[in-house]
Amino acid sequence: MFEEMTSRIAGRFTRVEPRRRARTLLLGLLSDLPDKNCWTLSEHAGDDTPDGMQHLLRKAVWDADKVRDDLRDYVTEHLGDTGAVLVVDETGDLKKGVHTVGVQRQYTGTAGRIENAQVAVYLTYATDAGHAFIDRALYLPKSWTTDPDRCAEAGIPATTVFATKPALATTMIGGALDSGVRAGWVAGDEVYGADPGLRADLEKRGVGYVLAIGCDRRVSTPAGVLRADGVAARLPKHVWQRLSAGAGAKGHRYYDWAFADIDLDEPDGCRWLLIRRNRTTGELAFYRCYSPQPVPLRMLVHVAGRRWTVEESFQTGKGLTGLDQHQVRRWTSWHRWTVMAMLAHAFLAVVACTERIPEPVP
Repeated sequence: MFEEMTSRIAGRFTRVEPRRRARTLLLGLLSDLPDKNCWTLSEHAGDDTPDGMQHLLRKAVWDADKVRDDLRDYVTEHLGDTGAVLVVDETGDLKKGVHTVGVQRQYTGTAGRIENAQVAVYLTYATDAGHAFIDRALYLPKSWTTDPDRCAEAGIPATTVFATKPALATTMIGGALDSGVRAGWVAGDEVYGADPGLRADLEKRGVGYVLAIGCDRRVSTPAGVLRADGVAARLPKHVWQRLSAGAGAKGHRYYDWAFADIDLDEPDGCRWLLIRRNRTTGELAFYRCYSPQPVPLRMLVHVAGRRWTVEESFQTGKGLTGLDQHQVRRWTSWHRWTVMAMLAHAFLAVVACTERIPEPVP
Protein backbone atom coordinates (compact mmCIF):
# COMPACT_ATOMS: atom_id res chain seq x y z
CA MET A 1 0.00 0.00 0.00
CA PHE A 2 2.85 2.38 0.76
CA GLU A 3 4.42 1.79 -2.64
CA GLU A 4 1.10 2.46 -4.33
CA MET A 5 0.86 5.82 -2.57
CA THR A 6 4.44 6.90 -3.30
CA SER A 7 4.12 5.87 -6.96
CA ARG A 8 1.31 8.43 -7.32
CA ILE A 9 3.64 11.31 -6.50
CA ALA A 10 6.82 9.96 -8.08
CA GLY A 11 6.22 11.84 -11.32
CA ARG A 12 6.14 15.17 -9.48
CA PHE A 13 9.89 14.94 -8.93
CA THR A 14 11.98 15.34 -12.08
CA ARG A 15 15.16 14.02 -10.45
CA VAL A 16 15.67 10.71 -8.70
CA GLU A 17 17.39 12.26 -5.67
CA PRO A 18 14.43 14.35 -4.42
CA ARG A 19 12.09 11.47 -5.30
CA ARG A 20 14.01 9.14 -3.01
CA ARG A 21 14.30 11.82 -0.35
CA ALA A 22 10.53 12.37 -0.41
CA ARG A 23 9.99 8.65 0.13
CA THR A 24 12.42 8.71 3.04
CA LEU A 25 10.64 11.73 4.50
CA LEU A 26 7.28 9.94 4.35
CA LEU A 27 8.73 6.85 6.05
CA GLY A 28 10.10 9.07 8.81
CA LEU A 29 6.75 10.80 9.29
CA LEU A 30 5.10 7.38 9.58
CA SER A 31 7.68 6.15 12.08
CA ASP A 32 7.30 6.16 15.87
CA LEU A 33 9.82 8.97 16.38
CA PRO A 34 8.70 11.14 19.32
CA ASP A 35 9.80 14.32 17.51
CA LYS A 36 9.72 14.79 13.76
CA ASN A 37 11.81 17.50 12.14
CA CYS A 38 14.61 17.64 9.61
CA TRP A 39 17.22 16.62 12.19
CA THR A 40 15.38 13.61 13.61
CA LEU A 41 14.11 12.43 10.22
CA SER A 42 17.63 12.64 8.79
CA GLU A 43 19.02 10.61 11.69
CA HIS A 44 16.23 8.08 11.17
CA ALA A 45 17.26 7.80 7.52
CA GLY A 46 20.94 7.35 8.46
CA ASP A 47 22.15 10.77 7.28
CA ASP A 48 24.83 12.67 9.18
CA THR A 49 23.23 16.09 8.61
CA PRO A 50 19.76 17.45 7.81
CA ASP A 51 21.01 19.10 4.62
CA GLY A 52 19.20 16.67 2.33
CA MET A 53 15.84 17.08 4.04
CA GLN A 54 16.20 20.84 4.19
CA HIS A 55 17.07 20.96 0.49
CA LEU A 56 13.96 18.92 -0.33
CA LEU A 57 11.73 21.34 1.55
CA ARG A 58 13.36 24.56 0.41
CA LYS A 59 15.19 24.36 -2.93
CA ALA A 60 14.47 21.08 -4.72
CA VAL A 61 12.33 21.38 -7.86
CA TRP A 62 8.82 20.02 -7.23
CA ASP A 63 5.32 21.44 -6.94
CA ALA A 64 3.55 20.96 -3.59
CA ASP A 65 0.21 21.85 -5.17
CA LYS A 66 0.53 18.98 -7.66
CA VAL A 67 1.25 16.60 -4.78
CA ARG A 68 -1.81 18.05 -3.04
CA ASP A 69 -3.86 17.09 -6.10
CA ASP A 70 -2.47 13.55 -5.91
CA LEU A 71 -3.31 13.45 -2.21
CA ARG A 72 -6.89 14.54 -2.93
CA ASP A 73 -7.33 11.80 -5.53
CA TYR A 74 -5.78 9.19 -3.23
CA VAL A 75 -8.15 10.04 -0.38
CA THR A 76 -11.33 10.20 -2.44
CA GLU A 77 -10.55 6.96 -4.28
CA HIS A 78 -9.89 4.95 -1.13
CA LEU A 79 -12.46 6.45 1.25
CA GLY A 80 -15.23 6.59 -1.34
CA ASP A 81 -17.99 9.16 -1.56
CA THR A 82 -20.78 7.58 0.49
CA GLY A 83 -22.16 10.42 2.58
CA ALA A 84 -19.12 12.59 1.80
CA VAL A 85 -18.87 15.82 3.81
CA LEU A 86 -16.20 18.50 3.44
CA VAL A 87 -15.24 19.78 6.90
CA VAL A 88 -13.32 23.02 7.29
CA ASP A 89 -11.55 24.29 10.41
CA GLU A 90 -8.42 26.13 11.47
CA THR A 91 -5.66 25.18 13.89
CA GLY A 92 -2.75 27.05 15.39
CA ASP A 93 0.85 26.05 16.04
CA LEU A 94 2.65 27.92 18.82
CA LYS A 95 5.88 29.50 17.58
CA LYS A 96 8.65 31.67 18.97
CA GLY A 97 10.05 34.79 17.34
CA VAL A 98 8.65 36.82 14.47
CA HIS A 99 10.36 35.39 11.39
CA THR A 100 8.34 32.19 10.76
CA VAL A 101 5.89 32.83 7.94
CA GLY A 102 2.43 33.93 9.16
CA VAL A 103 3.39 34.19 12.82
CA GLN A 104 1.97 36.91 15.05
CA ARG A 105 0.18 37.19 18.38
CA GLN A 106 -3.31 35.92 17.62
CA TYR A 107 -6.02 33.74 19.10
CA THR A 108 -5.61 30.03 18.59
CA GLY A 109 -7.89 27.29 19.83
CA THR A 110 -4.83 25.10 20.40
CA ALA A 111 -3.88 27.22 23.39
CA GLY A 112 -7.35 28.66 24.05
CA ARG A 113 -5.95 32.18 24.23
CA ILE A 114 -3.91 34.78 22.34
CA GLU A 115 -0.39 33.50 21.75
CA ASN A 116 2.46 33.90 19.31
CA ALA A 117 1.22 31.41 16.73
CA GLN A 118 0.94 30.37 13.11
CA VAL A 119 -2.63 29.61 12.01
CA ALA A 120 -3.77 27.57 9.01
CA VAL A 121 -7.14 26.46 7.62
CA TYR A 122 -7.53 22.78 6.75
CA LEU A 123 -10.08 20.92 4.63
CA THR A 124 -11.04 17.36 5.62
CA TYR A 125 -12.85 14.81 3.47
CA ALA A 126 -15.12 12.68 5.67
CA THR A 127 -17.16 9.64 4.63
CA ASP A 128 -18.65 6.57 6.28
CA ALA A 129 -15.32 4.80 5.65
CA GLY A 130 -13.00 7.38 7.26
CA HIS A 131 -11.62 10.89 7.01
CA ALA A 132 -8.39 12.64 6.02
CA PHE A 133 -7.05 16.07 5.05
CA ILE A 134 -7.18 17.00 1.37
CA ASP A 135 -6.03 20.65 1.46
CA ARG A 136 -4.70 23.46 3.65
CA ALA A 137 -4.09 27.19 3.43
CA LEU A 138 -1.81 29.32 5.59
CA TYR A 139 -3.55 32.33 7.14
CA LEU A 140 -1.52 35.52 6.69
CA PRO A 141 -2.54 38.34 9.07
CA LYS A 142 -2.58 41.92 7.79
CA SER A 143 0.67 42.56 9.66
CA TRP A 144 2.23 40.34 6.99
CA THR A 145 0.31 41.24 3.84
CA THR A 146 0.87 44.97 4.40
CA ASP A 147 4.64 44.50 4.72
CA PRO A 148 6.06 43.59 1.27
CA ASP A 149 9.65 43.35 2.53
CA ARG A 150 8.69 40.90 5.26
CA CYS A 151 6.72 38.81 2.76
CA ALA A 152 9.58 38.78 0.28
CA GLU A 153 12.01 37.65 2.95
CA ALA A 154 9.72 34.70 3.80
CA GLY A 155 9.31 33.78 0.11
CA ILE A 156 5.62 34.70 -0.06
CA PRO A 157 4.53 35.34 -3.69
CA ALA A 158 4.13 39.03 -4.47
CA THR A 159 0.56 38.44 -5.69
CA THR A 160 -0.59 37.19 -2.28
CA VAL A 161 -3.18 39.44 -0.62
CA PHE A 162 -4.97 39.33 2.70
CA ALA A 163 -7.73 36.72 2.89
CA THR A 164 -9.99 35.89 5.82
CA LYS A 165 -10.23 32.33 7.07
CA PRO A 166 -13.68 31.86 5.47
CA ALA A 167 -12.28 33.21 2.18
CA LEU A 168 -9.45 30.66 2.34
CA ALA A 169 -12.02 27.95 3.06
CA THR A 170 -14.17 29.06 0.12
CA THR A 171 -11.19 28.82 -2.23
CA MET A 172 -10.21 25.34 -1.01
CA ILE A 173 -13.77 24.00 -1.15
CA GLY A 174 -14.22 25.43 -4.64
CA GLY A 175 -10.94 23.90 -5.78
CA ALA A 176 -11.94 20.48 -4.44
CA LEU A 177 -15.37 20.55 -6.05
CA ASP A 178 -14.03 21.86 -9.35
CA SER A 179 -11.46 19.04 -9.42
CA GLY A 180 -14.23 16.46 -9.30
CA VAL A 181 -14.51 15.73 -5.58
CA ARG A 182 -18.08 14.61 -4.94
CA ALA A 183 -19.48 15.91 -1.66
CA GLY A 184 -23.03 16.94 -0.96
CA TRP A 185 -22.38 18.81 2.27
CA VAL A 186 -19.98 21.22 4.00
CA ALA A 187 -19.63 21.56 7.78
CA GLY A 188 -17.77 24.13 9.85
CA ASP A 189 -17.75 26.09 13.10
CA GLU A 190 -18.90 29.63 13.92
CA VAL A 191 -16.01 31.29 12.05
CA TYR A 192 -17.45 29.96 8.80
CA GLY A 193 -21.15 30.02 9.68
CA ALA A 194 -20.97 33.77 10.20
CA ASP A 195 -19.59 34.44 6.71
CA PRO A 196 -22.29 35.23 4.10
CA GLY A 197 -19.81 34.91 1.22
CA LEU A 198 -19.06 31.26 1.97
CA ARG A 199 -22.74 30.44 2.36
CA ALA A 200 -23.64 32.22 -0.89
CA ASP A 201 -20.93 30.37 -2.81
CA LEU A 202 -22.12 26.98 -1.55
CA GLU A 203 -25.74 27.79 -2.36
CA LYS A 204 -24.74 28.87 -5.86
CA ARG A 205 -23.04 25.50 -6.33
CA GLY A 206 -26.05 23.65 -4.93
CA VAL A 207 -24.01 22.19 -2.05
CA GLY A 208 -25.71 21.79 1.31
CA TYR A 209 -24.14 23.08 4.51
CA VAL A 210 -24.46 22.84 8.28
CA LEU A 211 -22.43 25.72 9.73
CA ALA A 212 -22.36 26.67 13.40
CA ILE A 213 -23.38 30.19 14.45
CA GLY A 214 -23.44 32.11 17.73
CA CYS A 215 -26.54 32.37 19.89
CA ASP A 216 -26.78 36.11 19.17
CA ARG A 217 -26.95 35.72 15.39
CA ARG A 218 -30.24 36.95 13.93
CA VAL A 219 -32.27 34.89 11.49
CA SER A 220 -35.42 35.60 9.51
CA THR A 221 -38.39 33.50 10.67
CA PRO A 222 -42.15 33.59 9.98
CA ALA A 223 -42.46 35.42 13.33
CA GLY A 224 -39.91 38.06 12.32
CA VAL A 225 -36.17 38.53 12.68
CA LEU A 226 -35.06 36.85 15.90
CA ARG A 227 -31.89 35.89 17.69
CA ALA A 228 -31.03 32.21 17.40
CA ASP A 229 -31.58 31.65 21.14
CA GLY A 230 -34.89 33.49 20.82
CA VAL A 231 -36.06 30.95 18.24
CA ALA A 232 -35.08 28.11 20.60
CA ALA A 233 -37.08 29.66 23.43
CA ARG A 234 -40.24 29.68 21.29
CA LEU A 235 -40.11 26.02 20.29
CA PRO A 236 -42.68 23.70 21.92
CA LYS A 237 -41.43 20.69 23.84
CA HIS A 238 -42.76 18.10 21.41
CA VAL A 239 -40.50 19.19 18.50
CA TRP A 240 -37.30 18.10 20.26
CA GLN A 241 -35.90 14.72 19.23
CA ARG A 242 -33.18 12.61 20.85
CA LEU A 243 -30.70 11.73 18.11
CA SER A 244 -27.08 10.61 17.90
CA ALA A 245 -24.54 12.95 16.35
CA GLY A 246 -22.28 9.97 15.68
CA ALA A 247 -20.13 7.58 17.65
CA GLY A 248 -17.45 8.98 19.93
CA ALA A 249 -14.76 7.43 22.09
CA LYS A 250 -17.38 6.53 24.71
CA GLY A 251 -20.19 5.50 22.39
CA HIS A 252 -22.86 7.47 20.55
CA ARG A 253 -23.12 11.20 21.27
CA TYR A 254 -26.81 11.74 22.04
CA TYR A 255 -28.34 15.21 22.16
CA ASP A 256 -31.80 16.73 21.86
CA TRP A 257 -32.30 18.34 18.44
CA ALA A 258 -34.85 20.61 16.78
CA PHE A 259 -34.98 22.73 13.65
CA ALA A 260 -37.01 25.66 12.38
CA ASP A 261 -37.54 27.10 8.91
CA ILE A 262 -35.73 30.38 8.23
CA ASP A 263 -35.20 32.72 5.26
CA LEU A 264 -38.42 31.60 3.61
CA ASP A 265 -38.31 34.53 1.20
CA GLU A 266 -34.98 33.37 -0.25
CA PRO A 267 -35.27 31.72 -3.69
CA ASP A 268 -34.27 28.12 -4.36
CA GLY A 269 -33.49 25.56 -1.73
CA CYS A 270 -34.46 25.06 1.92
CA ARG A 271 -32.93 26.81 4.93
CA TRP A 272 -33.18 25.96 8.61
CA LEU A 273 -31.90 26.90 12.01
CA LEU A 274 -30.70 23.67 13.63
CA ILE A 275 -30.53 23.64 17.44
CA ARG A 276 -28.66 21.17 19.62
CA ARG A 277 -29.38 20.84 23.35
CA ASN A 278 -27.14 19.03 25.81
CA ARG A 279 -29.26 16.49 27.65
CA THR A 280 -27.37 17.04 30.92
CA THR A 281 -26.54 20.73 31.09
CA GLY A 282 -29.17 22.15 28.74
CA GLU A 283 -26.48 24.08 26.85
CA LEU A 284 -27.55 25.07 23.35
CA ALA A 285 -25.64 25.18 20.05
CA PHE A 286 -26.93 26.63 16.78
CA TYR A 287 -26.35 25.94 13.07
CA ARG A 288 -27.37 27.62 9.84
CA CYS A 289 -28.37 24.93 7.36
CA TYR A 290 -29.10 24.81 3.64
CA SER A 291 -30.04 22.07 1.21
CA PRO A 292 -31.19 22.28 -2.42
CA GLN A 293 -33.92 19.77 -1.52
CA PRO A 294 -35.94 19.12 1.65
CA VAL A 295 -34.15 16.74 4.03
CA PRO A 296 -35.15 15.26 7.41
CA LEU A 297 -33.77 16.44 10.73
CA ARG A 298 -31.71 13.26 11.01
CA MET A 299 -29.68 14.20 7.93
CA LEU A 300 -28.78 17.64 9.32
CA VAL A 301 -27.77 16.04 12.61
CA HIS A 302 -25.60 13.54 10.73
CA VAL A 303 -23.74 16.36 8.92
CA ALA A 304 -23.36 18.37 12.12
CA GLY A 305 -21.77 15.32 13.73
CA ARG A 306 -19.25 15.02 10.90
CA ARG A 307 -17.66 18.31 11.99
CA TRP A 308 -15.86 16.55 14.83
CA THR A 309 -13.87 14.50 12.33
CA VAL A 310 -11.58 17.46 11.65
CA GLU A 311 -10.69 17.59 15.36
CA GLU A 312 -9.76 13.92 15.20
CA SER A 313 -7.68 14.64 12.09
CA PHE A 314 -5.81 17.42 13.90
CA GLN A 315 -5.14 15.13 16.84
CA THR A 316 -3.84 12.24 14.74
CA GLY A 317 -2.06 14.46 12.20
CA LYS A 318 -0.11 16.24 14.91
CA GLY A 319 0.36 13.24 17.15
CA LEU A 320 1.28 10.64 14.53
CA THR A 321 2.65 12.34 11.40
CA GLY A 322 4.29 15.53 12.70
CA LEU A 323 1.88 18.00 11.09
CA ASP A 324 2.80 20.70 13.60
CA GLN A 325 6.43 19.72 14.28
CA HIS A 326 8.02 21.42 11.32
CA GLN A 327 10.89 23.80 11.97
CA VAL A 328 10.61 25.72 8.73
CA ARG A 329 10.22 29.46 8.33
CA ARG A 330 9.50 30.08 4.66
CA TRP A 331 6.34 29.90 2.56
CA THR A 332 7.44 27.12 0.20
CA SER A 333 8.89 24.97 2.96
CA TRP A 334 5.70 25.19 5.01
CA HIS A 335 3.52 24.09 2.09
CA ARG A 336 5.87 21.21 1.29
CA TRP A 337 6.09 19.95 4.86
CA THR A 338 2.33 20.09 5.43
CA VAL A 339 1.43 18.30 2.19
CA MET A 340 3.83 15.47 3.04
CA ALA A 341 2.49 15.23 6.59
CA MET A 342 -1.09 15.17 5.21
CA LEU A 343 -0.09 12.44 2.76
CA ALA A 344 1.34 10.34 5.61
CA HIS A 345 -1.84 10.96 7.60
CA ALA A 346 -3.98 9.92 4.62
CA PHE A 347 -2.02 6.69 4.34
CA LEU A 348 -2.85 5.86 7.95
CA ALA A 349 -6.52 6.68 7.33
CA VAL A 350 -6.61 4.39 4.30
CA VAL A 351 -4.87 1.58 6.19
CA ALA A 352 -7.39 1.93 9.03
CA CYS A 353 -10.25 1.87 6.53
CA THR A 354 -8.87 -1.28 4.90
CA GLU A 355 -8.45 -3.01 8.26
CA ARG A 356 -12.11 -2.34 9.09
CA ILE A 357 -13.37 -4.01 5.90
CA PRO A 358 -14.38 -7.57 6.89
CA GLU A 359 -12.85 -10.44 5.00
CA PRO A 360 -15.33 -12.35 2.80
CA VAL A 361 -16.56 -15.57 4.31
CA PRO A 362 -15.09 -18.65 2.51
